[in-house]
Amino acid sequence: MTDGITPSQFHEAEGVEDWRVLGEGACTYFRTGSFPAAARLVQAISELPGLDDHHPDVDLRHDGVTVRLITITDDYYGTSQRDVELARRISSVARELGLSADPSAVQSLLVIPGASDTAEVMPFWRAVLGYEPRGDSPDEDLVDPHRRGASFWFEPMHEPRPGGGGAIHVAIWVPYEQAEARIAAALAAGGRMVRDEFAPSWWTLADAAGNEADIATTMSRG
Repeated sequence: MTDGITPSQFHEAEGVEDWRVLGEGACTYFRTGSFPAAARLVQAISELPGLDDHHPDVDLRHDGVTVRLITITDDYYGTSQRDVELARRISSVARELGLSADPSAVQSLLVIPGASDTAEVMPFWRAVLGYEPRGDSPDEDLVDPHRRGASFWFEPMHEPRPGGGGAIHVAIWVPYEQAEARIAAALAAGGRMVRDEFAPSWWTLADAAGNEADIATTMSRG
């Protein structure tokens, strides 16, 4: 059993204003301005008690730190009450160091191969990527065991896509308040809207050659 919660429940909790739930958990970005300042933040996070039982994924760069919180068990992959509590504590230590969060800077990427028989193609992708089946959806998803690369979700295709577009497209998870600006930028750059009937969960756009990309949010998702 896990204390799993929905994205909406996470965002409704007090003290998590710095964070946004994407497809790969709750994320935020702390702009530090220098590598030493970023390293100090990571050090402070590492000293929080209880991380051996529930640890964050941390990406340290020369100008900032991205943090992701996700709960993974044998049958669950998502946010939990433990993530809420850890998010509050990480935000607190960042404030003590004089750092503020910029959640508009976070996003995650999902690669979506389409096939008439997904079970037939998944072993190939598992082999070439070195990935493993996701615990709660092993027949649909492959994930990086080191939690570094983009996840793969395999979409059943009942017929070829209109316009002859490729069988692989990507989904870019963004904070909900960033979605409209990202869509507008893509359209201004020569893209076209393919479908928006699933908004605000996702909008599908395509480039001039028919290659598709989803702008996805956790809005309205369970």
